[in-house]
Amino acid sequence: MAASVVRISIAPVKALGLVHPEQVDLGTTGVEGDRRFWLVDAAGRLFNGKSCPQLMQVRPEWDESSRRLALRFPDGKLVEGVAEPGDPVEASMYGEAHPSRAVDGPWAAALSEFVGAPLTLLWSESGAADRSTSAGWMSLVSRASLARLGQEAGEHRPVDGRRFRMLFEIDGVGPHQEDLWIGERVRIGGATVSPVGDVGRCAVTKCDPDSGVSDLDTLGALASYRREGRTEPLPLGVYGDVLVPGRVGVGDPVVAEVTVTVAQ
Repeated sequence: MAASVVRISIAPVKALGLVHPEQVDLGTTGVEGDRRFWLVDAAGRLFNGKSCPQLMQVRPEWDESSRRLALRFPDGKLVEGVAEPGDPVEASMYGEAHPSRAVDGPWAAALSEFVGAPLTLLWSESGAADRSTSAGWMSLVSRASLARLGQEAGEHRPVDGRRFRMLFEIDGVGPHQEDLWIGERVRIGGATVSPVGDVGRCAVTKCDPDSGVSDLDTLGALASYRREGRTEPLPLGVYGDVLVPGRVGVGDPVVAEVTVTVAQ
């Protein structure tokens, strides 16, 4: 069957639960509003899923135009309001400066209570709060790759793709076929992207995306058959640049424009 998009995932607040829109506008710097917010601890260090995977239980809602941010906690408590970026703060992420502003309001206090440690909510001025722009602005993984990982892990069903927090999940290609697209052009919906590397995985992927509980040795399974990748160890999925912005929706086709070299 033809390849197509089967799920879209964004995270308005880095490390919190994912949101699954039916369509997004993919720009040259990713999806507007994706990872708009991030958290730091009392020492100003990034506080993410590695620090507290239970943050995945908190479900965010974010509207980039109205700036309404709502967080729903596992006990049903809803904390919401209009989020406005405040004073600039000196913040770094993964060893690089990341321009951000503090966000006043009830969200930081509620999250601090939830994790049992003081946290500050930050507004990312550069868009997505993540690694440097060299890491690309989009990511994708295939359901066949997730199924293969499940087999290696001794599971009877594909691994839930939400563990890997990729922008696009696609179906209709073979296991790890997306790896072959690195350096090529791929049309996805109304956009054209170019994967630039594979995504090396960390311990957060061991955690159930609903509970945050570590329950699957994803890294051990990857190490058993994919210890080394083309650009990173323990890879699953690819990340890349957006060459042509456009709208992408669930069900849209995915077409790789793979270069074929003909011997002379």
